[in-house]
Amino acid sequence: MCVPRSRHRLLDLALEAGMLFIKSVRPSNLIILAALPFIVYLFASSPDYQRSLQAILGVEPGSSAFVPGFLLLSAAFASGIAVLFLSRMKVARPRLTIAVALLGLIATAAILAGDLVHPFIASVVANSVDPFKSDLVVKGVTPRQLTPAADAVVRQVEVWIWPAYAILLVGGLSLLAIGNRASVPAESAARRAGAWLLGVVNGAGLVFVFLIAYIAFASGLATTIRAAIAAYLLAAVLGLIWVGLQKLRYTRSSLIVFVAMTLGLAALSAWFLLQPRDNYVLAGTLGGKIGIVTNTPSGLIGAVRFGQYEGAPKTETPVRTFVAPPQAIEAVGKKQDVSGALLPEASVPSDWPVIWRTQALNDRDRAAGITFSVIAIIIGLLTLGGFLHRRHPLSIGSEFIVDTIRGIPMLVIVLYVGLPLSGALKDATQGVFDPPNLMRGIVAMALAYSAYLAEIFRSGINAIPVGQIEAAASIGLNRWQTARLIIIPQAFRIIIPPLGNELIAILKDTSLLSILSIRDITQRMREFQSASFLPFAPYNSAAVLYILLTLAAASLVSLIEKKYDVKHR
Repeated sequence: MCVPRSRHRLLDLALEAGMLFIKSVRPSNLIILAALPFIVYLFASSPDYQRSLQAILGVEPGSSAFVPGFLLLSAAFASGIAVLFLSRMKVARPRLTIAVALLGLIATAAILAGDLVHPFIASVVANSVDPFKSDLVVKGVTPRQLTPAADAVVRQVEVWIWPAYAILLVGGLSLLAIGNRASVPAESAARRAGAWLLGVVNGAGLVFVFLIAYIAFASGLATTIRAAIAAYLLAAVLGLIWVGLQKLRYTRSSLIVFVAMTLGLAALSAWFLLQPRDNYVLAGTLGGKIGIVTNTPSGLIGAVRFGQYEGAPKTETPVRTFVAPPQAIEAVGKKQDVSGALLPEASVPSDWPVIWRTQALNDRDRAAGITFSVIAIIIGLLTLGGFLHRRHPLSIGSEFIVDTIRGIPMLVIVLYVGLPLSGALKDATQGVFDPPNLMRGIVAMALAYSAYLAEIFRSGINAIPVGQIEAAASIGLNRWQTARLIIIPQAFRIIIPPLGNELIAILKDTSLLSILSIRDITQRMREFQSASFLPFAPYNSAAVLYILLTLAAASLVSLIEKKYDVKHR
C-alpha cells in the first residue's frame, strides 16, 4: 500500500518538531520527564504516597472548592501584567496581546457573573485572623469557616470591589490601546497612564494571590515558596546595602561625625548605668522556696537561685514568682511551701530574719546602659579602623558583617534570630514587636544569604572595566547615572548564574525553618511521618517536591540567561 507524500511530510514535520522540543529541554529536566510516568504511577497507585503528598502539600478537606476562584483571579491579574509586558516588547505581537487581553476580560467576566471566587476569598479572610480571639470565624471548625455575619460582610465588599477592578482593567486596556495608536507611542501620556494603571492594579493582585493569600489546597507548598521568595528578595536588598556601604568614601567630616556618635553613646550609656541602685533584702529562711517579686533584677534572681551570695547553700534554691510583695509576704506567713522572699527593702517585715542585703540596678536601665555601651564600642572600633586605613567606618562595618555572617552556619543563624533575638526584641518593646515565626525565619535566611549575595554583587561591579567608569565621568554622568546606565546593566548580566545558584540554595534551605515549627514541606513531612510511621513515602514525596521546585527554579534561571545572552565560560 502506497503512503501519500503529504502524510510522509506531516510525519517528518512532527518528528522534527519533537526533536526540536527535546533539544530545547534542559538535560536534567529531560531526565525528570522520562521518569515522570513512573512518578505519576507511583503516586496514583499507592494510597500511602497519596496520603503523604496531600499531607505534605497541605491539602485541607474541602479545599477543592477554592481552586476555581484562585485560578480565575490568577488568570485575570496575570493577563493584565502580560499585556503590559507584551506592549513594551521591541517586536510588536498584536495578535498575542489581543488574545491575552481577551483572556483577562473573560476571567474578569467570570468573576463578576458567578460565585466562584467567593469561597476562596472567604477562606483567605478566615485564615487571616486568630481563630481563638476573633469573632469572624466559627469556633472549633476545621478548616476555618466565617460566621454568617462575617460572610455577609465579605459578600458586600465583593459586590463593589470586583466591578471596580473590571472598570480599572478596561480603562487601563483602553488607555494602552489609545496610546499605542499615537504617532510616538513611547511618549504618549495615555499609554503611560494605562501602563501604570494595569501595572499597579494587577501587580498588587498578583502579590496578594501568590504571596499573601492563604492557599488552603497547597498551604505547605505555598509556605515554602513564599518563604524562599521573600527571603531571597530581602537578602538581595540587604546585599546591595552592604555593597553600597563598602563603596562609601572616607572623608574628614565622616570621621568627626562618628567620633561624636561614639562619645554621645558612651555618655548615654554612663547616664543609664549610673542611675541610683535599689535596695533588696533576702529575708526569712531557706527551708523552702524563695518568693520572687515581678520586676526584680534578673541578676539578683540568678544569685538567689544558684547561691551566689555569702552564706548561700551549695545546692540550687527553688523560687516562686509573685506579682507584688504583699502576695509573697502572705505566702510566707501561710507557709505555702515558701519560707523566704527577695523583696525591696521597704517591703520587708521588721520581724523577718535578714539572710542577705544588696543593691542592684533595675533591668530597664541596666539593659539600656549595656546596649548603648556595646554600640558605642562597636562604632568606636569602626571609627578607629577607618582612621587607620583611611576608609569610611560604615565600609569597614559592612565588610565585617559580610565576613562574620559567612562564618556562621545557617542553622545557628535561624535559631539565633528566631528564638533569643526575637525574644529579646519582644521584651525590649514590651510585646509590641512580636513577629510570627515565618517572619523570623525569613529575616534569618535573608540575613544569612545577604552576605553571599553582597559578594556576588561586588564581584559583578568590580568586573566592569575602570575605563568605562572614567569615560562616564568624562561625559558628565554623576555616580548614580553611571551606576544605572553603565555598571548595573553589565554587572547584572555577569552575575545571573551565581544569583540563580543562590535562589536554588535558598529554596532548599527553607527546610531549616521547620526547626521554628513553620509548617512548610519539611515540617509537614515530619508531622505526617510521626503520625503514620510510614518509612519511605513521606520522605520520598518531600524529596520529589523539592526536586521539582529546584528544577523549576533552574529552568527559570536558564530562561533569564538566554534572554540576556549570558555566555558560560
